Amino acid sequence: MGVSVALGTQRFLRHVALELGLSENSQAAYRRDLVAYAAWLDEHGITDLAEVTPETLSGYVVDLGDPAHPLAPASITRRLSTVRGMHRFLFEEGLLETHAGSGVRTPKRALRLPKALAVEEVEALLAAAGGSAGAGSAGSDDAVALRDRALLELLYASGARISEVTALDLDDLLAGAGLGEAWVDPEGSLSSGGFLQVTGKGSKQRIVPYGSYAGRALAAYLVRARPQMAAAGSGTPALFLGPRGGRLSRQSAWLVIRAAAERAGITAEVSPHTLRHSFATHLLSGGADVRTVQELLGHSSVTTTQIYTQVTADTLREHYLLAHPRAR
Repeated sequence: MGVSVALGTQRFLRHVALELGLSENSQAAYRRDLVAYAAWLDEHGITDLAEVTPETLSGYVVDLGDPAHPLAPASITRRLSTVRGMHRFLFEEGLLETHAGSGVRTPKRALRLPKALAVEEVEALLAAAGGSAGAGSAGSDDAVALRDRALLELLYASGARISEVTALDLDDLLAGAGLGEAWVDPEGSLSSGGFLQVTGKGSKQRIVPYGSYAGRALAAYLVRARPQMAAAGSGTPALFLGPRGGRLSRQSAWLVIRAAAERAGITAEVSPHTLRHSFATHLLSGGADVRTVQELLGHSSVTTTQIYTQVTADTLREHYLLAHPRAR
């Protein structure tokens, strides 16, 4: 019994798309991993997945860590997980007689603590986006500033992933009272905050609150900026729009964050995930329960969330060492 590399890859990608319902971003990541795996197999003269053994996969892992072009441990783990997943699927479907990945261990990943900004740095970042929610009409430059401010405020207020925020539609913006549609009367319904209906990994939905700062920024954007941005397009339900009236892309949102960080004079590396890390770290530092933070972040396991407790514990220890007379 044999399965060509191309056929096995095609069957598995169809499985993750149709049966598992993974997001387009996740599907693209699986596809990249399997393309790289197929290229490696081709280099080693393997055209049939039935020829792959645990020793073959162990050799693949070794090559991924080759010092000449090394991958990060997390990338190696992800690639091996994808490859093992494909072999397991084909085995369970009866297309392969053995599961080559069953005896292959993933390399241990070094614990990398998430990098969070200080509260003062977040405030500087938000201010650098511009777009105050004051009165007045918005020109084209003001419209972009209002959108950018609302985007960054919402990212920090909700802790949502950047892909989740750019995927929001107007109907996903909910007012606090009765969870009604907030976009109908944004100035009247958002000033005290509200809720987002966020669609996360695996198409799982969750309700996430946001506060008055984000609410006022959203109201200013919806009233004074979004209508003129929407006029440039053909009509879209997307909450955040680009210059041509279409949905704002993840890449464009990343550029907004980077530009605001530069204007704020923040020297630390700021990535799309930085505000999410800062959200979680600041909540835990303020006394929030780790299970609550897990729900807000959309983590399936509390273990993923607990890494943030290490950050706050390190901060507590630092303060203790500096302040206690008998700490050293």
